[in-house]
Amino acid sequence: MKNKFISLALAALMLFAAACGGQTQPSGQSTDAQNASAAENASQTQAPETTEETASVTEEETTTAAFESTEETELVRAELRIGGLKGPTTIGLAAMMNNADLPYTYEVAAAADEILPKLLQGELDIALVPANAAAALWNRSGGKVTVIDINTLGVLYGVTGDETITSVKDLAGKTVLTTGQGNTPEYALRYLLKENGVEDCTLEFFSEATEVAARLAEDPTAIAVLPQPFVTVAEAQNEALHTAFSLTEEWDALGNGSRMLTGVTIARTALVQEDPLAIEAFLADHAASVESVLTDVDAAAAKVVELGIVPKEPIAKKAIPECNIVCITGDEMKEALSGYLQVLFDAAPEAVGGALPDETFYYIPY
Repeated sequence: MKNKFISLALAALMLFAAACGGQTQPSGQSTDAQNASAAENASQTQAPETTEETASVTEEETTTAAFESTEETELVRAELRIGGLKGPTTIGLAAMMNNADLPYTYEVAAAADEILPKLLQGELDIALVPANAAAALWNRSGGKVTVIDINTLGVLYGVTGDETITSVKDLAGKTVLTTGQGNTPEYALRYLLKENGVEDCTLEFFSEATEVAARLAEDPTAIAVLPQPFVTVAEAQNEALHTAFSLTEEWDALGNGSRMLTGVTIARTALVQEDPLAIEAFLADHAASVESVLTDVDAAAAKVVELGIVPKEPIAKKAIPECNIVCITGDEMKEALSGYLQVLFDAAPEAVGGALPDETFYYIPY
């Protein structure tokens, strides 16, 4: 971004120089006449002395002006319609939702398949969804969506009251309750089971994490894989439960060089192409919102409860710092996400829609 501003400033200086010194003389005026005129003007007006100091000040002032102008231009907000899920991927929006001055509207759903069709149909502009679901939608739609940031890193944990369960390897012969069939939780868990040589683990799927938490409350000997903040909810409801393992740590232990992700933010490709300034403004607002959520947990917790993600503020306050909410953009986003999708593709191509997205999937503004 700094290089972008410097380039704009240099361009402004060149245009200024061209305007002042690049004018052509009218045809028919002799060289002698030009020289005489120049000499007369010189005798009447003393040009200010140019020093290194004044040149430096002029350049600094021009650069600053260009920076301020660009800042004003970039933050061009549009009335965007944003979809999210009742989970950690939406928590980073809490501060944005609390800001009535932002021209955004929000729709929060229980499952990705409730909002993804609306994105393709133009009823939503932006959606925060599981990472692999974004890749699959890109494949299915022929590139009609573009990923603009990573909003959540790994948030999946094994939760149980069974003290014998301490790792993914211990799930052999067990039944695991979980959510996200056809999305990140299922594919990440199946990948880890395969890599750890576990072939006889049964996965029982539920549509919402709250249903899994309710089953654990009834039977603490059951085993579940849940995302935050539902891990905190389940453990608060039953002291017999504990976090047995982290899927993120199990993933890192494989040493494959990739990072485990949970959610990304995607936008309609048409919007990205037609109004990139609105995308840039949204990303700036999203980054600021994530920072605000992590520094003002109390305000964020109230919004998370209002959205129905967790039932009580004390639980939300405890869970939010564990949710790994982020706003990662640009090349860093592309490197982390492409590595994660590659692992999923190698394990099960259908996890990402049958093919890895190409370069056009990733929004790299500069």
